[in-house]
Amino acid sequence: MCTRYAAFLLALFLLVPATLVGQIPEGFEGAFEPHPEAEEAIDQLYSPFCPGFMLDVCTARESQILRDSMNTLAYQGWSSGEIVEWMIADYGEQYRAVPQNSGWGVWAWILPPFALLLGAGFVVVTLRRFDPTRSAENGGAGGERVEKAVSTEEEERLRSAIREIELSEDPSL
Repeated sequence: MCTRYAAFLLALFLLVPATLVGQIPEGFEGAFEPHPEAEEAIDQLYSPFCPGFMLDVCTARESQILRDSMNTLAYQGWSSGEIVEWMIADYGEQYRAVPQNSGWGVWAWILPPFALLLGAGFVVVTLRRFDPTRSAENGGAGGERVEKAVSTEEEERLRSAIREIELSEDPSL
């Protein structure tokens, strides 16, 4: 009976440290050095526990546990890409903050700069089309607009028409 008890204790002492090898000790947050691969993975993910926040700034206890798990995986030799895919597999694609560099994710990298260039080109073309100095140099818009001199007779008719309009609006003039 005593040998069975001793064998059980020996097995317990040999197995327990093996399960705790990759875990971060409780209470050692200040002395703990995060793994660079885990930090890179954490920077690419939203938190499933704080909607709209990145995983690295979420203060929820569950997020701290998730970050610790990612550091554990990194210390076990996982790359940042593997850690990201592990988290996405568990929680879903909606928590990926940085689009993938393959498949449909490439469009998220291509479309914004393309839209910016297209918009800038539209602004340049529009400003050139409505540039008053350019219109005067070319003789007007498209070269069709030519200034005509107003004869003295037409000028007199315009002045009398303007005077009639002013009198109809305010007869005290």
